[in-house]
This record gives sequence, C-alpha cells and structure tokens, in this order.
Amino acid sequence: MAAPVVAAVPSDLVPFLDPVEGVEVEVYDPRDRDRVPGGGRDVDVLSLPMVAGPWLRRMDEVPGLRGVVLASAGFEHALPYLPDGVEMANAVGVHDTATAEMALTLMLAAQRHLPKHVLSQAAETWDRSTPEGQPWRSLADSTVLVLGYGGIGKALTRRLLAAECEVVAVASRDREGDELVDRVHGTDRLPELVPTADVLAVCVPLTDATTGLVDAQVLAALPDDALVVNVARGGVVDTGALMAECASGRLRAALDVTDPEPLPDGHPLWSTPGVLVVPHVGGASPASFPRMGRYLHRQLTAYRDRGRLDHVVATGGAHA
Repeated sequence: MAAPVVAAVPSDLVPFLDPVEGVEVEVYDPRDRDRVPGGGRDVDVLSLPMVAGPWLRRMDEVPGLRGVVLASAGFEHALPYLPDGVEMANAVGVHDTATAEMALTLMLAAQRHLPKHVLSQAAETWDRSTPEGQPWRSLADSTVLVLGYGGIGKALTRRLLAAECEVVAVASRDREGDELVDRVHGTDRLPELVPTADVLAVCVPLTDATTGLVDAQVLAALPDDALVVNVARGGVVDTGALMAECASGRLRAALDVTDPEPLPDGHPLWSTPGVLVVPHVGGASPASFPRMGRYLHRQLTAYRDRGRLDHVVATGGAHA
C-alpha cells in the first residue's frame, strides 16, 4: 500500500477542507514560530495561510517538502523563500470575485465622488457640489481598459459589462476573444489603446515583465480626467509619475495596492489630490476561506493522483 500524502494545513483553513482519501492532514498554528508544520513528519505539501505567517520565510525548515500551496493569487513575495526543487502553486480563482468586486467598488467610489460625501456626512453637511468643481461622472457608457485579462480581469469584465461599460481587454499577448470580449490585445498595443480609456484597471501579476509597466509614458497617454485603478501590485505602476499626474489634477487614482506597501505614515501619496487609497483588502471576503478550502482539496487530490500540484507558478532554484 502506498504511503499517504502528508499535508500541513493551517488551523484556520482546516474547517473548510473536506477530507481527501489518501491524504493525512497535519494541522499547524500559522502563528506558532516554534512548532514546525508537520509535527515532526516529512511534509509533502505545505498549505500557507491567508495572511503570511513566519513559515512563509522558513519553508526550508519544513522536512521533506515537495510542494507549496499559497493562499494568495500573487506569488512574487514567496519566491525568495522557496527551497530548491520545491514546486509552488498560487491560489488560482480563489480571490477573483472579491478582487473584482473591490476594483468595481473603487471605480464607483471615485466616479461618484463617494469620499467627499463620506466626509460631508461626518461633518453633518448636506453638500451636493462636486469636489473643486469637478464634473459629475458615471461608470456607465465609459471605456475601461482592463490590463491583465486573467481570472481577476475576466471577473471584473463581467461586472463592467453589467454596468454598461465598453471593455478593452489587454494581456501579455494578442489573441482571440471569448464570450465577454471580441479581442484580447497584447501589451505591445498599450500606446494606441490607452488614449481611448476613461478608466485604466490594473490586474496583472507582478513579474519582471510587468514591473513599472504603467510608467510615466503610459500615464501621460491617458486622456484628461481618466481614472487609474490598481488591484494588482503597487510595483506595476510608477508611483512618482502617478502622483505627479494626480497632483496636477489631470488624472485620478483609486488604489488597493501601493508602492511602497504598507504605505508609511506621512507618505505624499496619502495626501495627493484625486487619490483614494485602501490598505490592500481586495481579497478579504467571507467567501475566501470556503473557496480556498475547495481549491486546496483539488490540489491535494491532484498531488495524490499525479505526485505534483496543478497551477505551478514557480520551482525553487529555477527563478534565481
């Protein structure tokens, strides 16, 4: 009889994980710095928690490790700590809905001047004017360029179409469209597409190719009064160039992620006119844990059947 697969699973995720035949779960406290996940056993698969704990940086201390399942869509933060030869999968599809929901929330909040109205409510002031004489805006009938047409980009596109927007989808390469868009354009076409966008929604993962992708040139090509929404990673957008465009009053921004992050007290981005900042909470949702439980169940089943994870995004040592 084949030895069972051993999976170390954080205690807060265990209630949402159905049993997998042939897989033994070793529960660990993700905040415990002393007890190594696995309880002294060799671990085939380490499931990391929603909020990165100490074992993200100490994966090399987990004995026998062969696979890691992240609870986040982004994975660049884990690459420096991934032991040689260990495969890592990200949380594909787990946070698509919540992050798309946050992107849509940021767009609507910025377009409909909600930050101003929240401040007016706190001051108990009935003020129907727009900030500094800005125009009334809407999301309907606007053109939204979705930069990053993966799981999150597609989830956002579904919501934008329901909001009666025109969506221009952009990904790493040009390809045929799908049931939502007629065409997916390659990033090489950004210079000709950006000037048509009322809203630029950034949804790409942070990689060498996307770091600084939304630079001063891209921002300068956006039309006056355009909105930049970033639910990807702060490093995709040139923070200095964005602040300059917003400070001038030409562009606006609504950001779930920043560079640097966390955004330090006193950073000028906090007070830049036309900028709305929320503290990277796009993926936070009551739906996250049950969805992550179902995803981990599929991953452990795949590992039991094939000896490797699905959706592998990196292998330790191969990215160095």
